[in-house]
Order: sequence, then C-alpha cells, then structure tokens
Amino acid sequence: MRSRPGIHSAAARANGGADGAAPAPAAPWLRAHAPGLLLTCAVAVLALLLGKAAPLIGGPVFGIVLGIVVRTLRAPGGAFLPGIRYASKQVLQASIVALGLGLSLTQVARTGLHSLSVTAVTVATAFIAAWALGRALRVRDHLKLLIGVGTAICGGSAIAAVVPIIKPDEHDTAFAISTIFLFNLIAVLLFPALGHLLHLSDLGFGLWAGTAINDTSSVVAAGYSYSHAAGDYATIVKLTRATLIIPICVVLAMLVAWRERKRGATGFRLSRVFPWFILWFLVASGVRTLGLVPVPWQPWIHAGAEFLIVVALTAIGLSADLRRMAASGARPILLGLGVWAAVALSSLAVQYAIGQL
Repeated sequence: MRSRPGIHSAAARANGGADGAAPAPAAPWLRAHAPGLLLTCAVAVLALLLGKAAPLIGGPVFGIVLGIVVRTLRAPGGAFLPGIRYASKQVLQASIVALGLGLSLTQVARTGLHSLSVTAVTVATAFIAAWALGRALRVRDHLKLLIGVGTAICGGSAIAAVVPIIKPDEHDTAFAISTIFLFNLIAVLLFPALGHLLHLSDLGFGLWAGTAINDTSSVVAAGYSYSHAAGDYATIVKLTRATLIIPICVVLAMLVAWRERKRGATGFRLSRVFPWFILWFLVASGVRTLGLVPVPWQPWIHAGAEFLIVVALTAIGLSADLRRMAASGARPILLGLGVWAAVALSSLAVQYAIGQL
C-alpha cells in the first residue's frame, strides 16, 4: 500500500528532516572541526596570556611550544585532527590578511626607502647563506627555506606566510620557528651591548636592529633599549622588511609551479599554489593606506590578528612530532646561527661602506 505524501512529509518533519530533508551544511562541518578548534583556541589563549607576561618570548612562540608539549604528553585523537588542520592552514592565511589592516604601505614606503639598500643586501645574504650552509650541513630543503625566509624577512610571520605555498611538514615549521626564536632572544640581549661597544649612532643601530633581528617584538625591544630614536627607526625598517614577503611569496609560488611541471605533473595549474591570501593582504593594506580603517578599531584589529597567528601556530605545534624534530639533530640550529650571523655582519658591512654608522 502506497503511503500518502502529506502523511509522509509530516512524519519526516517530526523526525527532524531525517527522511529526505538535507541537514544544514554548517552542521557536519562544525561537528567535524569543533573539537580541534576548541582545543587549539584554549591552548592559544593560555599562550597569549603567557606572551603578555613575557613579551620577549611572545604569544606565537608560547603557542607553538605549548602545542608541542600537549602533543608530546598526549597526542590529540582523530576527532581533533580536522579542526587542528583547519587552524594550521585556513586560520593561518586569515591571520596574514588581518595583518595587512595594520600596515600602511604608503607610510612604510616613504620612510623606509632610506634603508632599502641595506635591507636588500641582508635579505639576499640570508637566502644565499641558507642555501650554501644548508647544503653543506645537509639540512632538508623545506627546513632550509623556512629558516632562510624567517631570518631574511620577519621571523614567524614570514614562515607562516610561505607555509601554505611550499607545504612543509609541521615539525619542520615548528623547528624553524623555534630556531628563529632562539636567535631573536640572543639578539635582544646582545645587540644593545654590541651597539654601544661599536659606538653606533641611533640611526645606525636602528638600521642594524631593523635589518638583522627577525621578530617585530624583538626589534622593538632591542631598538628602544638602545634609545628612543633607535627604536623608532628600527620599527620603520622592520615594517619595510615585512612588505618584502609579498614578492617572495609570489616568486615561491611560481617556482613551485615550475618544479611541478618539470616533474611532469599533469593538470597542474599555478592558480592552485598561488598565494591568493597575499592579494587579500594587499587589499587589506590598501584599505588601511586609504585611511578607511577607523583609528579606534586599529588596536582591536591588531589584537585579533595577533590572536589568529597564535591560534595557527598553536595548531602547528599540536601537529608537530617532537621525536622527529629531535632526530634532526643540531644541524638546523647551526644553520640558523650561520644565517643569523651572516645577516648581522652584512648589515654592519653595508652601513660601514656607505658611511651610515
């Protein structure tokens, strides 16, 4: 006997739409991603609080370290993995776009041209040193590139920007950020003393700190511990360096496309690896440059971008395998030391050559 349509539809509605009604698209996605996202955000909040208490270390480094600790003590189960993967990729890209709202390209271009020659030399030195030393030390290609990018541009933020393009292992990302952090901390403690020993001017020290220290917070800490004028100039130089991540990401995307074609990959398109989030970063920076971001909003936007970065790096820490990192040995640390020393010395050498010191 055939059932009557009206009765059948009413029964389906009474059972929550189970008999033919499609569930809301967001519901399955939330069920799959919520556990991992909640875990990641909870650890990230703790990392952010610790970062405020210890600004020389900062929330991003605490995030990745706490993530590694949590995974080492008890690796998250399969239910957490989709949310953790989402945070380490999509949230990572969103954090880079959010950073654009805090960076005025016009101001940086106007005030940073004076440092362009030194910045160009130190960036080139970082990549050449990373390639040469990495090859000599037999460091993996992705780890070598991440340490080079992090040292050349802006530490963890630059590493975060290139991760979606080159797709390294999570433990390579974690190792690179940890290595960069180690030498950031050394620079904050060592640079001011060396600057006074070398009798650097405020401008000379600001240019040195801005081109040879990676993370923004570390540049600010070292610059202002030397003098207020040095801190102001170091911050501007650092922002100028940060803008170079845009062309570097585009070049890396083109190289990835070229290598895939060379390997004979079929159906490969540049659009698949092109860093579209960098274009949105440019749009966000353009909005800020045009003065369309209200001044009262700016601290909140900065705080939001910082939190997104901490969430993303926490997820990378939760995905990292400490045993695999330990198996890498001391060679990546030696690579980080060599690249950092090369950048610091090249900055001083160029300034000496042009009479900037």
